[in-house]
Amino acid sequence: MSKRENGNARISPSETGVTKVHSRIRETPIAIVGMASLMPDAKALDRYWSNIMEKVNSIVDVPASRWRIDEYYDADPTVPDKTYCKRGAFLPEIDFNPMEYGLPPNILEVTDAGQLLSLVVAKDVLEDAGINEDSSYDRDRIGCVLGVGGGQKLSASLTARLQYPVIERILRSSGVPEAEIQPIIEKYKAHYVPWEENSFPGLLGNVIAGRIANRFNLGGMNSVVDAACASSLSAVNLAVSELLDGHSDMMITGGVCTDNSIFMYMSFSKTPAFTQDEFIKPFDSESKGMMIGEGIGMIALKRLSDAERDGDRIYATIRGIGSSSDGRFKSIYAPCPQGQAKALRRAYADAGYDPSTIGLLEAHGTGTAAGDVAEFEGLKEVFGADRSGVQHIALGSVKSQIGHLKAAAGAAGLIKAALALHHKVIPPTLSVQLPNPKLNIEESPFYISAETRPWVAAEDGSPRRAGVSAFGFGGTNFHVTMEEYAPTQDGAYRLNPVSQSSLLAAADCTQLVAACREALTGLETGDAPTGYGSFLGTTRLREIPDDFARLGFVSSSREEAISLLQRGIEGMEKNDDQEAWDTPEGIYFRAQSLKHEGAVVALFSGQGSQYVGMGTELACNF
Repeated sequence: MSKRENGNARISPSETGVTKVHSRIRETPIAIVGMASLMPDAKALDRYWSNIMEKVNSIVDVPASRWRIDEYYDADPTVPDKTYCKRGAFLPEIDFNPMEYGLPPNILEVTDAGQLLSLVVAKDVLEDAGINEDSSYDRDRIGCVLGVGGGQKLSASLTARLQYPVIERILRSSGVPEAEIQPIIEKYKAHYVPWEENSFPGLLGNVIAGRIANRFNLGGMNSVVDAACASSLSAVNLAVSELLDGHSDMMITGGVCTDNSIFMYMSFSKTPAFTQDEFIKPFDSESKGMMIGEGIGMIALKRLSDAERDGDRIYATIRGIGSSSDGRFKSIYAPCPQGQAKALRRAYADAGYDPSTIGLLEAHGTGTAAGDVAEFEGLKEVFGADRSGVQHIALGSVKSQIGHLKAAAGAAGLIKAALALHHKVIPPTLSVQLPNPKLNIEESPFYISAETRPWVAAEDGSPRRAGVSAFGFGGTNFHVTMEEYAPTQDGAYRLNPVSQSSLLAAADCTQLVAACREALTGLETGDAPTGYGSFLGTTRLREIPDDFARLGFVSSSREEAISLLQRGIEGMEKNDDQEAWDTPEGIYFRAQSLKHEGAVVALFSGQGSQYVGMGTELACNF
């Protein structure tokens, strides 16, 4: 009987024509034991998750550090050599110490940013997985495979430098005096990085994984894969195979894209795929196209049995991976619903559970009219097959917040879904006012989750499950399905900041204002620690003398604490003759203790919620 390989499953057509799947990953589930990221507006994983929870939109105008809008932008998409998009999502500035990673400073100019910043994220993901310089873990059994797209940003600069003969011919044919030509050529070359012994390795995508293996002394396989915008999930597929084959005991995988250069903007402008709107609107009736972003996302994988043996923290488990090609289709880059559906079916056959049992699907969701409709058609073909119900699966796309990260897009979505499983939260998708009527979403298993919501467990006790899709030019499709590790959490596990009570006190109102100003300065300059509540002088009520003035509020972030503290200072200066006052934002002032006898009781009157979703934040954070 003939057999054909499909990712991590072996498929055998039986005599009856029914497909039987013998899945290796079903026998050996894969655990996510570490995660790290560098994303727009987010220098670390916890900030990335907080931005998702707080619905932060990181789409902005192109900064001058990437390219100048006045030189390359034109609102008319037909203008040659111009881009009609001037917005996107960009990595924040990072303090990078080359000596920390064994790099001499003189090679930084000829080393692509993807190689340098990936070292930072790789260090974080290894530490998150419990691997540091003092660890005794066998590094020969750790590998690294990453999704990396085509050429790197540095290659454009090195290639441009080599165009000097063209410039020279133009100058000469234009009548520029011979004596002036060479000085002009040298000025032209000075705008680009030089060619020297480190230039070639500095521009190669595969050296991103190579530098990680070199710096952190990893002895397993190191490589990169290019499946266009599906690259990072392709890398996950290969990493899982390494674990299932027993070649490694831990794999670092994910995706890398640090290139929002004008070359990348021109590529998508002339396809054309960009929107001319201010933001991306996946699956919305007004969706007109995509925007691009920069980002790096990495995860550490182990066999579940090994992770449990080693006492690792487990974010989620990977239960199935499906891949496919579109085959012969109308265009090499047109989305194909049937090809995407093949990858979905193979993933759930690999996992051994029905697609209808998932509660969250992180879609490819680029925001292009053709792409969203084609993807949804493929989803309905697979998820709507058994008619198990309508609108019970949350559909979303993190691209609505950070743009399309190209080779790193799948990693961004997978990390988002894994953290949703870890926190038991359904994350939001931005900018969807009215779902595209072409989707007929009301009659499908899906709904667009526009708000952060608690992920309520199924009544039958089945585990929470999520799926992640990524599709790329060339007709390549990948889908990963994951499951929560445990239905409840023990101990501290939140990556996002939760509300903290802050209470400041001093002998009188004047001294309290001074104390608040000192605390405010610390928060604004960044001198305050992450636990800003303790920095603000949170204390137990019984430790404050009865005649002391006190100011209190509750905040869930440093930014909110700054805002409330500023309002509190303004309130004390404005109401300096009042014994007590408070504000609608929840700032409370007392010139001295309120006298009371006996216990304090909180009374809930039972008249119901005062507004829709009143308890959502409480349920999501506690």
